[in-house]
Amino acid sequence: MTIFKTSLFAAGIIGLSLAAAGCSSSNTTGGHQKAKDLTVVFLPGDSAKEAGPARTALANEIHKATGKKVDVKTTTDYNVAIQAISSGKAQIALMGPDSYIQAHKQNASVEPILTYSGKSGTLKDAQYHSYIMVPKDKASQYKVNGKYSLEKIKGKKMSFVSNTSTSGFAIPAGAIQTSFKLKNKDDLQQSGKFFSKVLFGGSHQGSAVNLLKGDADVAAFDDMDLVSYGKFTNDSTKAGADFKINANAPAPFNSVRGKESIALAAYPVQNEPIAVNSKMISKSDTKKIISALTSSRIAKDEKFFAPSNAKVHSLLPKDGDTQFIAISDKWYAPTHKVLGE
Repeated sequence: MTIFKTSLFAAGIIGLSLAAAGCSSSNTTGGHQKAKDLTVVFLPGDSAKEAGPARTALANEIHKATGKKVDVKTTTDYNVAIQAISSGKAQIALMGPDSYIQAHKQNASVEPILTYSGKSGTLKDAQYHSYIMVPKDKASQYKVNGKYSLEKIKGKKMSFVSNTSTSGFAIPAGAIQTSFKLKNKDDLQQSGKFFSKVLFGGSHQGSAVNLLKGDADVAAFDDMDLVSYGKFTNDSTKAGADFKINANAPAPFNSVRGKESIALAAYPVQNEPIAVNSKMISKSDTKKIISALTSSRIAKDEKFFAPSNAKVHSLLPKDGDTQFIAISDKWYAPTHKVLGE
């Protein structure tokens, strides 16, 4: 029996109201319509072909925990994933912090249930990094008084991920806004304003490729979505971090293998959540999913967590005692504050 399937969400089929999303495949529980089957939606960076086994692993675990059929939905646009979970078309989502907060703003029923820990196995170091990068062979041009600086990026060709990406736009754009004392971030999204040209890669992989192929002079992307394709050759937590694409990296990096980029700046970002639309999934199923995914078995499964040098493409990066930990929206208070939401 097929327990799940994978398909691509198209923007045109997502614009559904919460009630419409539940009317054909749901029952009523506690005054709200709950989905009979479950749909998990992924952001573009987690929708790449090589992440397929990891998506399948997550779908399998949710199926085993709840007994429900699970439909996996991939996307090529952040806004599609955000609307999918906020409308109830999807009941579960693996999201970046900013995407989660945008979905929560649209519908307060979208709530985080899990994130993954840092190396310590706790929430104390549950963070990754957002970077503003330049090609290694051009990096010296961005030094001021011997140190890497944002001072010379104005007027350059810039690549972001998506205007709803935490680490691919919100954090780096906020840093640029602060550094240059801009009134808002609006001009950073438009060609011919602060930057001569602005590109959106659609994913962290896409933004990095824009930089390494020479379509952009400067690019924003994170480490979490790139470590399966390359590695840092030095300290990845600060300016000067050197990221090199693996010699056998798959598409879209097959044309830029071996190329390197240098971070002009690095910013910590709270780890991403698995979120649910609580009006569309029962408390019982939510508890079962949390129980299953926080098990020691999952923490040891390389389809979920694997180090950057592993042969498998895991759902999330593994470092030390990385594991899933149950959370609520309160844990994201720092990101709410940074994003002004």
